[in-house]
Amino acid sequence: MGLLDMLGLGGKSESIKDFVTKGAVIIDVRTIGEFREGHIKSSKNIPLDTISGKVNDIKKLDKPVIVCCRSGMRSAQAASMLKSAGINVINGGGWQSLESKL
Repeated sequence: MGLLDMLGLGGKSESIKDFVTKGAVIIDVRTIGEFREGHIKSSKNIPLDTISGKVNDIKKLDKPVIVCCRSGMRSAQAASMLKSAGINVINGGGWQSLESKL
């Protein structure tokens, strides 16, 4: 497994565009303060330190999920956690980079 795979950036079977086409929910895992300073308009803020307690709520959305943060490191952790819970998730990386791909 390479570094990009560990970050959730390598070997993506589906692209961000594919997820968006399927009605994906964008979850920003930065802190509330960081989120307030700027975020993708339609994204939901669920900080990384609280996301494990929100897994059932995320599953109830019944949609694919794109996670993002500032650089892609926290979103990689969140993606791994959500994937292990059976959620169809992709790491979108940094929110500003992700926004430019939408």
